[in-house]
Formats: sequence, C-alpha cells, structure tokens
Amino acid sequence: SVLPSPAPPGLPDRFRMFRSCEWEVLERSLNILQASDFYWGPLSVGEAHAKLQQEPVGTYLVRDSSQGNCLFSLSVRMPAGPVSLRISFQEGYFRLKNWFSDCVVRLLELVVAGTRNNPLHFDEMGGTPLI
Repeated sequence: SVLPSPAPPGLPDRFRMFRSCEWEVLERSLNILQASDFYWGPLSVGEAHAKLQQEPVGTYLVRDSSQGNCLFSLSVRMPAGPVSLRISFQEGYFRLKNWFSDCVVRLLELVVAGTRNNPLHFDEMGGTPLI
C-alpha cells in the first residue's frame, strides 16, 4: 500500500489525500469538469437550488460538495423543486447509485442515457423518479 500523497499543485485544498493513481483520475476528471458549462465549483446547496428554481425540469449542475466525504454533488431541477445528490469517489471511480465511471462527465452521460429507460429513485427525492 502506498502512502497517499498530498494534493498536486492546482487542485483545491479541500480534496482529501488520495493514492497517486486516484489523483490522476481526479485531476483528469476535474480538468474535464472545469471545461464544461455545468460545473459551478464551490456553490452552496442553497445557491444551487436558487439557480435551478426557475429552470426547466431536468436542468442540472455539478458543484463541489459541502459534505466532507464526497467531492461533488449533482443538483437537479425536479417537478417539485431542486434536489441534490452526492457523487461519491471510491477506489478511483465516481459513483451515483448503480452507475460508476473514472470521469464525472462520463458518469453523468451514463446516468442521462440510463434514466431514459430506467428512472432512478432516491430517498432524497421523495419517490419522484430521476429521468
């Protein structure tokens, strides 16, 4: 087992210590995320929900998670209002429910494609399926 290394230069200090192979995955994914139109960085849950409140159902954004054990959160405009779902990072993969990928953007692509035929149900959404 390799001792986790400190954050490479350029990555936010809030990221915990990772193994070097995890840093590569994280750094690559963060670079792709930062180039996207839907990554908002350190946005609070309240700010994210306020931004989404006037948007059409299905509009989403990715933001830094305020939860210490998660790196990112997906905030989505649902029929009843915005909800936020945590994207976990374990063993070099970003995870959301049953989907996982070594890239956050690719994970979202999988979720968008997968929920067209098989809606997701999260406790946070009170039984409303994510499509």
